Amino acid sequence: MHLIVIDIESYYDKEFSLSKMTTEEYIRDDRFEVIGIGIKLDNNETQWASGTQEEINEFLQGFPWAKSMVVAHNAMFDAAILSWRFGISPRVWADTLCIGRALHGVQVGGSLASLAQRYKIGEKGNEVVSALGKRRLDFTVEELARYGDYCINDVDLTFQLFDIMAPRLPKEELRLIDITLRMFTNPVLDLDIPLLETHLIDIQERKDQLLVDAGITDKKDLMSNDKFAALLKDEGVVPPRKVSARTGKETWAFAKSDKEFKELLDHENTNVQALVAARLGNKSTLEETRTQRFLDIAHRGLLPVPIKYYAAHTGRWGGSDKINMQNLPSRGPDAKVLKKAIIPPAGHVIVEADSSQIEARVLAWLAEQNDLVDAFARKEDVYKKMASAIYNVPVDGVTKDQRFIGKTTILGAGYGMGAVRFKEQSRTMGVDLSLEESRRIIDIYRKTNGAIRQLWYDCTTMLTHMVQGDRFDAGRFGILKPVPKENAIQLPNGLFLRYDKLHAKLVEGRHEYFYKTRQGDTRIYGGKVVENVCQAIARAIIGYQMIQINKKYRVVMTVHDSIVCCVPESEAEDAKAYVEECMRSLPDWAEGLPIDCEAGIGKSYGDCD
Repeated sequence: MHLIVIDIESYYDKEFSLSKMTTEEYIRDDRFEVIGIGIKLDNNETQWASGTQEEINEFLQGFPWAKSMVVAHNAMFDAAILSWRFGISPRVWADTLCIGRALHGVQVGGSLASLAQRYKIGEKGNEVVSALGKRRLDFTVEELARYGDYCINDVDLTFQLFDIMAPRLPKEELRLIDITLRMFTNPVLDLDIPLLETHLIDIQERKDQLLVDAGITDKKDLMSNDKFAALLKDEGVVPPRKVSARTGKETWAFAKSDKEFKELLDHENTNVQALVAARLGNKSTLEETRTQRFLDIAHRGLLPVPIKYYAAHTGRWGGSDKINMQNLPSRGPDAKVLKKAIIPPAGHVIVEADSSQIEARVLAWLAEQNDLVDAFARKEDVYKKMASAIYNVPVDGVTKDQRFIGKTTILGAGYGMGAVRFKEQSRTMGVDLSLEESRRIIDIYRKTNGAIRQLWYDCTTMLTHMVQGDRFDAGRFGILKPVPKENAIQLPNGLFLRYDKLHAKLVEGRHEYFYKTRQGDTRIYGGKVVENVCQAIARAIIGYQMIQINKKYRVVMTVHDSIVCCVPESEAEDAKAYVEECMRSLPDWAEGLPIDCEAGIGKSYGDCD
């Protein structure tokens, strides 16, 4: 297989640029123009080509794309141009930005300039600054030559970075980078324009009517804290509260700076979005903005799914390009409308499979909480079992509300959450527990899950040893292996969970641990390490399963712990069975983990449940 490294330079100005537009919007715009392309084939000298689109297309046809791995830095951009503008799809895509994030974490610089400096391989130029507002024909011969040299240097730096970094990355991760990039660069999903148009009108009309029905005639009505709290309660939301810095008393947390209040802008209930947006003076709700953005994309073509590889500290995928596919609403008055607007091509259906309770299962397995592992393996209702212990009733006598508390406990208390935080979390879910009751529930969880509790302590011990430059392996079979020189924990899939510049501080007479992030010193402790590790292992398992599914059916999206693929309608049931089989498969290092899944088939993404 050949190796091709590319970098594409394109026209931009103060308004028409990636700082003002999404990648999809920019590349599909009529104003888009390729100024030139730098290409390096294997170890040959890097070439620079500039000309009309027809001339560049002719130049590109001379390369063995179908037999090549193609590398770029921030390949989502270059790959989309090759695919959408020139119809080129190579055998494999790779991206030094993605590789850098996986190797060094998301808190350090991943730009080409930063990585080149890290590895001391040269410096990135700044000739692109002089290209502002210049079409290809606006360049003088000398200016275009300098721009070509700048592009060639970027290609050579990318080539060197790939040569250095790629051997350090597990091969499976290179496959995942390719799958992730193709979700965007080779789109197959379409959008239902009539449904989106109807939805946009509906939410705008209901937003206006909501304020009328609530008796809100001007902004003053919204600024009454007690009235506003009542409006939120009417929509089933527990209004956020805080302790006033001025009075020391509990009050409503309705300020622009209150995080929990601002998060309501993204609430699944669009009525809640509308109320909060109106209070904050926003012209549009998130649902309106998303719907309009989907409509705009639909008028330009198919839906490129922008998923960011290794977006989080734990390696999980994330939203990108101003379309967060990770948090499309699935509950509330507008449940699944946007999901239902995502449709497959003619003759195809969508299959979605969701890994059931994967983090809770990973936690039980990793901590060797074997009674819980066995309960998962036997497909028992572990939420009812927890509720049975909490309320001292038989499992078959657990009520719906009691099971909800059992579920909240299993999913929330496994990472060392204390009673105060548990009380707060329960309140946001509409359950108002006393602090005493929260303490009782947390105490029962810890007594009935001693091995999980011990894992928290073991991971604290691991941090202590890492700071001292020593090793202390933790978890089942000691699969969590600290690497003190790297300030990292090596995971069983070969990647690292990094805690850059890990150090200890004396806080109120005891040592606590911190690592460096962009926000400054961030506290880390045993329970938080366990949470990070479980999320990272769950992500590794989802990645493994994604690769297996993609061998037969095209993976078009991943959302949290689910994998979405597009299959021929005639193969729907067989495809679903195959996907379920893959979602119940495990890498060798995860032997004994009681994995399970739920899958569905739909004529739209929203119909798969």
